[in-house]
Amino acid sequence: MSRFELDWEGLRERLARKEGPAYWRSLEELADAPEVSALIAREFPDWEAPLDRRRFLQLMGASLALAGLSACARPASKIVPYVRQPEAVVPGKPLFFATAMPLGGYGTGLLVESHTGRPTKIEGNPDHPASLGAASAIAQASILGLYDPDRSNVVLKDGAIASWEGFLQVVTGELATKLAAKGAGLRLLTETVTSPTLAGQIATFLKRFPEARWHQYEPLSLGGAQAGTRLAYGQALDTLHRLDQAKVILSLEADFLAEGPASLREAHDFAAGRRVTAPGDAMNRLYVVEASPTLTGAMADHRLALAPSAIPAFAIALAERLGVPLPPGSTPLPTGLDPRWLDALVQDLVSHRGQSAVMACAHLSPQVQALVHAMNEKLGNVGRTVLHTAPVAARAEEPIASMRELVAAMEAGTVDVLVILGGNPAYTAPADVPFAEALLKVRQSVHLSLYEDETSALCHWHLPEAHYLEAWGDVRAFDGTVSLVQPLIAPLYGGKSAIEVLGVLNGAPRADGLQFVRSEWQRRHPGPDFETFWTRALQAGVLPGTAEPPKAGLKVATERLVRPVLAKTSGFEVIFRADPTVYDGRFANNGWLQELPKPLTLLTWDNAALLAPETAARLSLSNGDVVELRYKGRIMRAPVWVMPGHAPEAVTLPLGYGRTRSGKVGTGIGFDAYRLRTAEAPWTDGGLELKKTGERYALASTQHHHDMAAREPVRTGTLDGFRADPAFAHDDPLRLTSLYPEKASEGHAWGMAIDLNVCIGCNACMTACQAENNVPVVGKEQVERNREMHWLRVDRYYQGPLDDPQTVFQPVPCMHCEKAPCELVCPTAATVHSTEGLNDMTYNRCIGTRYCSNNCPYKVRRFNFVEYADFKTPSLEPMRNPDVSVRSRGVMEKCTYCVQRINAARIEAKVEGRPIRDGEVVTACQATCPTRAIVFGDLNDPQSEVSKRKAEPLNYALLGELNTRPRTTYLAKLRNPNPAIEAL
Repeated sequence: MSRFELDWEGLRERLARKEGPAYWRSLEELADAPEVSALIAREFPDWEAPLDRRRFLQLMGASLALAGLSACARPASKIVPYVRQPEAVVPGKPLFFATAMPLGGYGTGLLVESHTGRPTKIEGNPDHPASLGAASAIAQASILGLYDPDRSNVVLKDGAIASWEGFLQVVTGELATKLAAKGAGLRLLTETVTSPTLAGQIATFLKRFPEARWHQYEPLSLGGAQAGTRLAYGQALDTLHRLDQAKVILSLEADFLAEGPASLREAHDFAAGRRVTAPGDAMNRLYVVEASPTLTGAMADHRLALAPSAIPAFAIALAERLGVPLPPGSTPLPTGLDPRWLDALVQDLVSHRGQSAVMACAHLSPQVQALVHAMNEKLGNVGRTVLHTAPVAARAEEPIASMRELVAAMEAGTVDVLVILGGNPAYTAPADVPFAEALLKVRQSVHLSLYEDETSALCHWHLPEAHYLEAWGDVRAFDGTVSLVQPLIAPLYGGKSAIEVLGVLNGAPRADGLQFVRSEWQRRHPGPDFETFWTRALQAGVLPGTAEPPKAGLKVATERLVRPVLAKTSGFEVIFRADPTVYDGRFANNGWLQELPKPLTLLTWDNAALLAPETAARLSLSNGDVVELRYKGRIMRAPVWVMPGHAPEAVTLPLGYGRTRSGKVGTGIGFDAYRLRTAEAPWTDGGLELKKTGERYALASTQHHHDMAAREPVRTGTLDGFRADPAFAHDDPLRLTSLYPEKASEGHAWGMAIDLNVCIGCNACMTACQAENNVPVVGKEQVERNREMHWLRVDRYYQGPLDDPQTVFQPVPCMHCEKAPCELVCPTAATVHSTEGLNDMTYNRCIGTRYCSNNCPYKVRRFNFVEYADFKTPSLEPMRNPDVSVRSRGVMEKCTYCVQRINAARIEAKVEGRPIRDGEVVTACQATCPTRAIVFGDLNDPQSEVSKRKAEPLNYALLGELNTRPRTTYLAKLRNPNPAIEAL
C-alpha cells in the first residue's frame, strides 16, 4: 500500500463526534483512505508484489513452498507395508503421549498425537498445572520445528562435516588433559535450568572440575523479580498468583495473559472470574498501567498508558496511598495522571482486601518490585491471591553479571574450553557485552543447538541438538511441578540433548538421555516400586507432589524499602519486548509463526518500531515509513507502525528479528533490535533519537483484509448495562423469512459458541487449526496480495479515541450457515450442506470459480491460488495429519468444524454401541484455547454445553440481519468499569 497522509486532528474530531464506524481496525480505515477502500473492494487482488532474486532463491530453497512458487505435482512414492505390525499401533487410530515443552527453562505439559509413530499434533495436558489442557501458539507450532528441513543435521568441526565419534575422541583425547586439571579454563554456558537431571549433572560437573565455572544467560529473563523479593523479604523467592480468587487485579507492565511460564494458567484463572452467564453473576475488574499495548492491556476495564519512566512514580503514589511506609521524600505524580483515577483505584483495592492482586512485570526495577510485595501484604493478599515459593530454577548467578564475567574472561584469554548448551548468545547478548568478538579468543568452543546459527558459526564445534520431541529429559513448571520429557520419535538428524552432552563431559560418553533421567529419579525415588512410579509418571506427564510448597510467615522488611529513583530521560524512551510470535528469535525459521498475525498489529513476516499516534502526528509518520534510530552511539533503521494506545514519546522495539543465520525461511527478515539493547538497560531507557529518512518499507498486515462492509461485527457493553438490559446484545428471536428451503439436521446439529468476554486474542486457535488441517503458509508476498490461507482468523477491533481505545478480539471461522449463501452459487455443487448441518467442501468438484467466496459475507473462504503445499520435502510428509487431505492448487478451502474429529467420535461411539457424548467432539481451536472461550457440540441436545451457551442472553449471530442463520454465534463482550473512573 502506498503512503497515505493522515489528518490526525480530523480523526480525533471524528471519534469525538462518534461519526463513522463504532468499531475500527486501523487508522487508514478510520480515515476512509481511498487506498484501503480500493484494497477491500478487490477481494482477489492480483498485483505483482516486489520479489528480488535473492529472496526468490531463499524461498525456493526453503523446502517449505512458502511463496507458492514451485507449482509442482505430487511425486510418485513407494508404499511399504508392515511386515510385522507393532503391537500398540493401530493404523488410522492415533495414540497420545504425555510430555512437556521447555521454553525459557520452564516446562508446559503437553499431550502429543502420534500416527503410526509420527507426532502430528499437540494438545495441552489437562493434568498439568501450567497448561490445564491448553497450548500456546508457539507450542502448537513446535511440531513444524521438529520436521524443519533446515535444522542442523551434521556435526561440524571448524565448518567442515565431522562426526559425533570424532567429537568424543577430542573430548577423551586432546581435551582430556585440560579437563583433568581440575577444570581450570573450563566454562559452561547454559540457558535457564529447571531440569532436576540437568541441574544434578551440573552439580556433578562442578564437583568434578572445581575450578570450572557455570554461567547462565536467558535474553528474556533479565528482570528483577527475585532481586525484588531479596529486597522485600531478604531471600530469593518465586511469586505465584491465584487469579481465580482475585476480584480486583492491577497490572504494572505485567502482560500475564501472554508472557511468562504461567501465562496459560493465569489466562485460565483470569477468565474464570470474567465469565458472565446471567445478570446476577459477578465479574472481576482489571486495571493495567503500561507503556506499550499488550494482550493484558487489551482486556483491561481501565488501562492507563504511561511512559516507562513514569511507572515507578505511579507505584510510589499508589504505595503511599495504601499506607506502605516509605523513606521520607516527595515524588510528583506522573504527567497526565488524574489523582481521582488513582484514588478510585485505591478505594477498589482496599474494599477487596484479600481478594485483590497487584502484579508487576519482572522487567521493573527491584525497588518497584519490593513496593509491589509491600502493597500486596498491606492489602492482605499474601497467602491468598499471592503466594511465594522457593525458586524453581537452578541459578548460577545473576544473568547479566554472569555474562559480563564470562566475556571478560574470554577477552583476557583465560578460557580454554567453552561449552555452550543451547541458546544463541552471539545474537542475543547485549550490544555492550561483546560476546561474539570475545568468543573468537577461546581456544576450543563447542555449541549445541537446533540450527547452525550465529553462535555456531563462531564455534570450533557445532553439535546438532535433539528437538524436545526427540529427547529424554525432565523439566519443572512455574510452580515447581516436574514433568518427564519423553521422545515420540527417534532423532531425525542424530541430534543430542544437553543431558547427553553433559554426560560426555562427566565421563559417561556412551550413556543416553533415558539412562541419565532414570538414574536421577531412581535416586530420588528408591525402592521396589520404582517401575510403577516411572510408568505412571510417563502416562500422566506429571510427577505428583513435586510442586514447591508456598512459604508461610513471610513478612516484608519495611526497613529495606527504598523510594525508587526516577530516571531523568531525554529524547524518546526505548522499550525492548519479546516478539509475540518468534519469541527471542529462536522461532524465526518457523513459517507458521512467521505468518501468524501478531495479535495487536496483525503484522506478519516482520517486526516494526511501534509508536503512539500523537508521536506519529508530530513527526509526520505513517505505517511503513523508515526511521533512523540512534541510541548510545549505535544506529539502526526500522519501519514504524502507529499503535493506538501506545504511550507518547516512547518507541517499542520487538526482539527476535534481523537474523543472519536462521535457515532459509527466517534469515534476513526484519530488523535486529538486539543491536541497540544494552546490559545496563535491557528493557527500557531514555536517550533514543528518532529521525525520519523518507524511505518506505512494505509491511504485510492482515488488518485490511476481510471487510464487513461497515456492519456491526462485535457487540460490547458494560456489566451494569447488562444488568439493566440483559437482552441488549441478543438477536430478535423472530427470524426473518427466507427464500432458501428449510433443512432439518438429522441426528446431530453441530454448532459453536465463542465467548468474546474471555477471548484474549492470543491466536493459539489459528495455529492449532493450521496444524490439525494441514494448512500451508504462503509467504510475505502472498499475504500482501490478501492470499493468506488460515481457515480461522482473529479480528481485532478498536472502539473509542486514538490514544486510549478499547480493544475487542473476535475469532472468525466458517459460520456453517443454515442458509449458506455460498451453496447456491457454486456451479459444480462443490460446497454443499450435510445432513448434520455442516457446510462441506468437495475438493475434487471445485473448479476455482470463487463464486462462493464472493457470496460469503463473512469472508472465511480461502482460495489456493498456487501450489502452497510442499509435496517434495521428505521430512515434511510425516508431519501432516493423515485424516485431512493435503490440497493442491485451484480449490477453495475453509473451516470444516474439524469434521475428521466428528467422524472419529462417531466411529468410536458406534463401536461401543452408544450415542456421541457431549464434549466428546472437541475441535482443534476449542482444545487449545487457554480461556475456554470456544465451545462446540450438538445443538439438538438441549443439555449440551453449546446449547446452554446459545441460550444465554448475551448470545448473538454475526451479521444476523442477513438471515444466513450461522451455526457459529458469539457471546457479547462486557467491561466492568469502576463507576468513579468512568465518570471522570
